[in-house]
Amino acid sequence: MLSHDPTSGRDDGPRYVLHLPMTVTTEDQALRFAYALARSLALVPAVEVAGATVSAEDAQHVRRWVFCDRILADRRRCPARADHDGPCDPDR
Repeated sequence: MLSHDPTSGRDDGPRYVLHLPMTVTTEDQALRFAYALARSLALVPAVEVAGATVSAEDAQHVRRWVFCDRILADRRRCPARADHDGPCDPDR
């Protein structure tokens, strides 16, 4: 499973987001690296894998989803890559 319920075990305290700059020359390279990194961290409960996005350094307000952003019936995000072909499948 790639994502967990981001509200489980969470209090109303502050949350923080980690920004980890990296240098690659194409958006495709950034998406592939982000996908691999996110999948490798999927078992860490504090990591919301399905929320991974990529942006250009000079346009960080414009983000591209790494994983599909559609919400499934069980309220999790689809675990497939963004812009995947076919229907969303919770067992990918």
